[in-house]
Amino acid sequence: MSDDELQGSTDQVDLTNHPSGLVPTLQNIVSTVNLDCKLDLKEIALKARNAEFNPKRFAAVIMRIREPKTTALIFASGRMVCTGAKTECFSKLAARKYARIVQKLGFDARFKDFKIQNIVASCDVKFPIRLEILAVSNHSDFLSYEPEMFPGLIYRMREPNQSPLVSTSLIL
Repeated sequence: MSDDELQGSTDQVDLTNHPSGLVPTLQNIVSTVNLDCKLDLKEIALKARNAEFNPKRFAAVIMRIREPKTTALIFASGRMVCTGAKTECFSKLAARKYARIVQKLGFDARFKDFKIQNIVASCDVKFPIRLEILAVSNHSDFLSYEPEMFPGLIYRMREPNQSPLVSTSLIL
């Protein structure tokens, strides 16, 4: 994969691959992995310089790395959640780096059951969307729009199983 593919190219859109002219920009990838061992979180926090642990606030070690710029939540059960990567490849690379750090701290960590859990992407459709009108359209069985609770409209698709969030942005 080229650097442009990993980082997201800003070149003109290839209309043969994307006839609409719209290509979402990946913002965040959330993945999970099982390290397949029990972990002493206090020991990890004390030995790793890029880790913090406050058991009164949250029951996981928060660890960060610079490349790829990500954050991991490491739980005593050996489960780990990795967030912040801009591509699926970077998410897997980051998760492997965290697992290696845990191994170097003396734990018998393995890299099992890696899974992408969530992908956040954004796209400018280049026209205004009236959320109130969309909410009462023929698709209302699939839509959830409660602006007092959340400023975006949630479109719950059955096939493929995904839930795009539609929101407006005001440019002043």
